[in-house]
Amino acid sequence: MKVKGCTALVTGGNRGIGKGFVEELLDAGAKRVYIAARKLADAEQLAQAAPDRLVAIELDVTNAEQIARAAAQCTDLDLLVNNAGAFNNVTLMGAEDMTAMRQEIETNYIGVIAMCRAFAPILKANSGGAIVNVLSAGAIIAVPNMGGYSASKFACRAASDCIRAELEPQGTQVSALIVGSVDTRMASHVTGQEKSSPRTIGKAGILAVEYGIDEHDTDPHSVSVRAFLARDPHTIKRAMVDALHKGRS
Repeated sequence: MKVKGCTALVTGGNRGIGKGFVEELLDAGAKRVYIAARKLADAEQLAQAAPDRLVAIELDVTNAEQIARAAAQCTDLDLLVNNAGAFNNVTLMGAEDMTAMRQEIETNYIGVIAMCRAFAPILKANSGGAIVNVLSAGAIIAVPNMGGYSASKFACRAASDCIRAELEPQGTQVSALIVGSVDTRMASHVTGQEKSSPRTIGKAGILAVEYGIDEHDTDPHSVSVRAFLARDPHTIKRAMVDALHKGRS
């Protein structure tokens, strides 16, 4: 699939990696980009940058009614970028209750599947198109101090494989992005690592779409995590546990 001339929808498109995707899609020649955000005003502010090509829509991926409205509005879509995510920075055992974990799973896993289910018929009608699921290095190595976030990204990685197989007959490509350390508000707590820009992830996502890459490591940090995991899985897993305990000391 070529991004030039396409119509895309980016969830969580008003900031962070989502905004990076919007900007890169514009530069790559996308005809129209729907900026989806939980607060419409946030998306509208960004849409002012290119009002002839950017369309703001209100969309919470955990809200079935809003997903249905978005699907009814965006019938010209041929690229879906599932970027919206939740990270509550609590551990599975240390959280006061399971509220944070449930929100992370609802957003990062169930919300992605809900979006794919809603837009798969639209993509089919528009010659197949593509889906990009923005995941995390926490989807290939369990990160204890990320709690439900890491677990939800593991689940979404598996779901991406399943959805890819189901949608292959209709010609819809599904790419999963393994994202490392990025300079966003969600990753503001991360220290001691060089952070890539959100636009770097957007560029990598477009590359995955145009070259039909099923799973793509988007930045130096995610590449290094994959390499260490392949070379010495015990050491990197031990390092994750040590980091958790160091954070508690």
